[in-house]
Amino acid sequence: MTKTDSLYQKSYFNRITELKEYAPEAFQTFFAFNDKALAEGELSVKLKELIAVAVAHITGCPYCIDLHVGNAKKNNADKEEVTEAIFVATALKAGSAVAHGVNALNAFDEEEKDELYKASYFNRLTEFGDIDADTFKAFAAFDHKSIKAGKLTEKEKELIAVASAHTTGCPY
Repeated sequence: MTKTDSLYQKSYFNRITELKEYAPEAFQTFFAFNDKALAEGELSVKLKELIAVAVAHITGCPYCIDLHVGNAKKNNADKEEVTEAIFVATALKAGSAVAHGVNALNAFDEEEKDELYKASYFNRLTEFGDIDADTFKAFAAFDHKSIKAGKLTEKEKELIAVASAHTTGCPY
């Protein structure tokens, strides 16, 4: 692959320091915040990096994936823990799409409601099980399994899920 064919190369990430030239105060402020956010605290650096791995998979940033997987590994995360974090993110991203599906049901049924998002609309979620039971059951099983304790505890997975839910921006 020629350089012009590649959309992402690790070497391109090195150009991030060029932003310092154009907005030095914002650059320094962001990286000070970033360093503080990922520092040891109530949560370990390892768990924070696993959360960052999950979020990077939701945003789809290849640089963030590469960086945070490497940082998680440096902080003694193993491949199973990274995989579990990715599956939690996958479940939350898919769950967000399913949750938004209740709005699609409202639109399909030509509901004449001014409110596009109401907590009560979430009650329509079970209709997907009536429409396509096998797929809905498979999704629910995956969602349930992704949050169960494995190499990561259920609490750690719930923390990853909270960060993932914020990243998806799903009001449900």
